[in-house]
Amino acid sequence: MGNLIVRFAFWLHRSQKYNQTKKFFYTILEDKQSKIKKYVDYFLIFLILSSVAELTYSIKHQTNPIIQYIDFYIVSAIFALEYILRFWIYNNIHDDIIVNYEKTKFLKAEFSTLTALSYVLKKKIQYIKSPSAIIDFISIIPTYRELRILRIFKLFRYTKSINQFVDVLIAKRFELATLLMLLMFLIVTSAIAIYAFEGNINKNINSLFDAFYWALVTSATVGYGDISPVSTEGRVLAMVLIIGGVLIISFATSVIVSAFYEKLTEIKENRIIDNINKQSSFAIICGYGQMAKMLLRQNDFNGKYIILEKDPEITKQITKEGFNAVTEDASRRDVLARFDSNYSDISVLCLGKSDVENIYITLNAKSLSTNINVIARASDSSMEKKLLLAGANHVVMPNKVANVMLLTAIKQPVMYSAMHSILAGDNAAYLDEIIASSSNHLDGKRVLDIDFKDKKLLLIGIKKDTDFVFNPSLNYIIQDGDTLLVMGLKISIEHFKRNNRGHK
Repeated sequence: MGNLIVRFAFWLHRSQKYNQTKKFFYTILEDKQSKIKKYVDYFLIFLILSSVAELTYSIKHQTNPIIQYIDFYIVSAIFALEYILRFWIYNNIHDDIIVNYEKTKFLKAEFSTLTALSYVLKKKIQYIKSPSAIIDFISIIPTYRELRILRIFKLFRYTKSINQFVDVLIAKRFELATLLMLLMFLIVTSAIAIYAFEGNINKNINSLFDAFYWALVTSATVGYGDISPVSTEGRVLAMVLIIGGVLIISFATSVIVSAFYEKLTEIKENRIIDNINKQSSFAIICGYGQMAKMLLRQNDFNGKYIILEKDPEITKQITKEGFNAVTEDASRRDVLARFDSNYSDISVLCLGKSDVENIYITLNAKSLSTNINVIARASDSSMEKKLLLAGANHVVMPNKVANVMLLTAIKQPVMYSAMHSILAGDNAAYLDEIIASSSNHLDGKRVLDIDFKDKKLLLIGIKKDTDFVFNPSLNYIIQDGDTLLVMGLKISIEHFKRNNRGHK
């Protein structure tokens, strides 16, 4: 029997069709990054709201039998299918059996089918006992019609804002539990006291339940007036209870408000990251120093960027200046992993003050995807080599560039003015890159075949792999992947790009 179970587990593990099917249902039910899941959630939310609306309407009105049939059977069947699928994808039974089997083989012990199955069963029971699973189960019981009102609690699973509210309460569960215990102690003590004081003289307090009801209503400062103390002791007790209830409620409110304030920053930052991930290309600026400030003043990113800064005070200042920023440590791999590197064209700018930190950021970025374009700042030539070894595509040394520009300004002022005007965009002439490919009809052509002069462009050079060919000959054959560096009027470059698709 044990061997049969193990064989079946290995068969499921190797079955491509089985694993693809399970992955599909996991994607539409649990994968938050899936677009299909969003529409499935909308559909289930519609079923929940329509079911609760039908139940509410039918209390005093006669509903159409067809609608009752749909809600009674079809909607319940859909919820039952959802419950079964979630129960199925919660964990992989065959993987757990295989792990248990391989452990026993490694230890040269006897494989126990009962032990393996009990381990699997514990995991499934763990899911069944979860609050969301209990609500899902109650929602599929069509016999007890009134219980279907609990379907409204299924919205916790599909609505992000409700989940965030629950997360806030969970984060402050210790403080709230302490206040709740204090409130319960106050209510219980007051209920017993008022029952002792007025149980025989107040006609509205006929049982201990009435006393508890009065204590709860009074502590909440609601004061319906249906039960009021008639003795001096009872009134003094009511005053103490009101003051105590107000204090406890005030404390609880301040705890929840502070928790929401902390969560609000996190929600805003998550929204910024989600919006950035929707872009086809964007830049991650790691560190906010002088280089980052000067870079953002150019306004060339069109909002397709995000700044990662460790210091929350600096992040607040960046946000006040109108830039997209989140408080995160860019040198941590899990932070960079939050950005979608599978479908997006990402550039990571390592502009931190520490060279070591920039190396860590480069390593983490390249470990996520080799397609990420990493541009790093270095303080000297030794760090430049280390950053290149770490995988940086380009390394910028501000001090070296500043020195070169300074010497050029002294020795060749005209050249400096020209270079500064072109690079800063202060002149009519612009520099731009165009990547050759078959789609833009540049692959396989000679420089002679492209009349740059007629297009009001000047070909400066061509980069092929790691080599740069300055002023290439007219017979130079352009190949796929070559980068053409051209200069000309902005309108000329844009016109050339429009007529040659596939450019960078």
